[in-house]
Amino acid sequence: MAEGGDDSDDRSQEPTQKKLDDARKRGDVPKSLEVNTWFLLTAGTLALLMFGADAARQLTITLKIFMTNMASMPIEGNALIKLTLDLGIAVISALALPLLFLVAAAILGNVVQNGLLYSMESITPKFSKVSPIAGFGRLFSKQSLMNFAKGIAKLIIVGTAVVWVVWPRREELGLLVLLDPNQLTPYSHELMGSMLKTALAVLTVLALADWFYQRHSWMERQKMSFKELKEEYKQLEGDPAIKAKIRQLRMQRSRKRMMQNVPQASVIITNPTHYAVALKYDAGMNAPLCLAKGVDALALRIRAAGTEHDIPIVENPPLARALYASVEVDEEVPAEHYKAVAEVIGYVMNLKKRRW
Repeated sequence: MAEGGDDSDDRSQEPTQKKLDDARKRGDVPKSLEVNTWFLLTAGTLALLMFGADAARQLTITLKIFMTNMASMPIEGNALIKLTLDLGIAVISALALPLLFLVAAAILGNVVQNGLLYSMESITPKFSKVSPIAGFGRLFSKQSLMNFAKGIAKLIIVGTAVVWVVWPRREELGLLVLLDPNQLTPYSHELMGSMLKTALAVLTVLALADWFYQRHSWMERQKMSFKELKEEYKQLEGDPAIKAKIRQLRMQRSRKRMMQNVPQASVIITNPTHYAVALKYDAGMNAPLCLAKGVDALALRIRAAGTEHDIPIVENPPLARALYASVEVDEEVPAEHYKAVAEVIGYVMNLKKRRW
């Protein structure tokens, strides 16, 4: 019953760091367009306050010269091209710094949200991006409808705030066409500044709210099911079944190698049937070396190999159990067992001398 509830679509578990990192590599990150808009509007407001007056002055001079000499300006052939280029250069020169502010703000808006991010997957061509059916589905998806609703709400809120600023000056707006260019640009600069400040204040609240909403929605999309958690664990830690098989193979190889070393043993100490420890000792060695050890069936195999190769087998249950617990294969006998092992090896050597 418990396993039956583990549905792959039941994404109720918090995403792991690996899942979040993989999403970032794909270019799937929480992103708020309102934050980008806020950065652009902030940059535009700063540019207007810092450079607006100078830009307006330059544009006013250019516009005044153009309007004053319009009737006498040549427009035939190359003269028209030169006139167009001169006007374009004048406008670009006046707006260069504000435009640089806007470009920097567009980049900063993305960097602040998710840092520097480079992913080819998000721009890799996919059939689903050009499929009319898939496009129709995205057009009327829950996310698209939510974005449409947010866009309408933002227009209403920001528009209401801007109208609230402009409404007391509605009678002045009708007289703008009568103003001299020297009066028009400063007035437009001041009015635009008031509108931008109001819109910026409203968008600050909207951007913060949208950022938290986008972050929450993104985390909800990244949630995982129990099945996904298990699959990821297998990828990171390895499939438990495969790891068990590897351990089994290693143990089999270790036992095979161990049994191959038994013929080199000097003595086999037994329990007599439950434990068996094969030791090797040659002159010049610091201490006897454990070549093999085992219990039950493996102990019987060690005894059989010892009998086959005429290796002395000594029954000493306490020593056999102690050695099995305290020494590993290919390790020297611990110092606390030197005396007992030395007595056994001495006994074995005496037996060999008597045989000779």
